[in-house]
Amino acid sequence: MSGRVLRAPLWRRRADVAARAVAAISLGYLLAALAAATLARWLPAPRLEATMIGGLTSFAVFAAVAMWAFAARQAWRVWAYGCLIASGLAALIWLSLLMEPRL
Repeated sequence: MSGRVLRAPLWRRRADVAARAVAAISLGYLLAALAAATLARWLPAPRLEATMIGGLTSFAVFAAVAMWAFAARQAWRVWAYGCLIASGLAALIWLSLLMEPRL
């Protein structure tokens, strides 16, 4: 080996950072909102307390997704797993609405 470090072109690195930033912002918001709604619906607590717990937990979820977006090896995995988690949370909300249709 000649000691040269092979790097991707500049546009590819910028596109990767942009994809991660968009994933951190959009998936972070989506997963935080879905986690807050899921916790508010499923926690066995009074409505006000469950909503407060869900809302406060959403800040931690958003921060965790943002860190995960930049720590992941590939950006497409963040999108794939994030959408998978979002669909699971949405299914839990839908199931809770079927069981008890209060809002």
